[in-house]
Amino acid sequence: MAELLKSILTLDYKVTQNIKNKKIPKWLWNLSTFFAHSGDSWYCLGVLLIIWLSTKGEWHQISAALGSATFLLAIVVIAIKFSVKRRRPEGDWGEIYRSTDPHSFPSGHATRVFFLASMAWGIAPLWFAIALSIWAPFVSISRVMTGVHYVSDVVAGIIIGWGLGKLALLILPFIMHLFPFIF
Repeated sequence: MAELLKSILTLDYKVTQNIKNKKIPKWLWNLSTFFAHSGDSWYCLGVLLIIWLSTKGEWHQISAALGSATFLLAIVVIAIKFSVKRRRPEGDWGEIYRSTDPHSFPSGHATRVFFLASMAWGIAPLWFAIALSIWAPFVSISRVMTGVHYVSDVVAGIIIGWGLGKLALLILPFIMHLFPFIF
């Protein structure tokens, strides 16, 4: 079992290095850093807060559901990160992530964006779910391209985020009942 894990981690490292070390044009690097930051929790929660404060009805409820669930998701991701304690890949970019969150597994960004996309398929208009589902892979791969995550961090984040998004949809009625003033 230890040999299998070692082989998987070696392959993960090689694939990550291959993606990270590709010579790409400056415009593509800039686009990657844009997407890498666009999945930051403060951006996602900030946008959802603005929507929640400035709307009534359907979008008020959608933003409340996505925002409150994203906040709870952060607790789960932090618990996993501090249990696993996998160091981020070596690199020059992303000092803010390296200094505030030295652990890479799972990718919080991949978890968050796939979580939001997963939930959107259950509570939001089709166009919004499609938009989030297109955005999520770009955020995820950009985390590897910019060198702040291994491929396995992102894959785990995608699986965890999508699964917990579906679970959140199941418990959403209970949350809405507990905290009706949010919705």
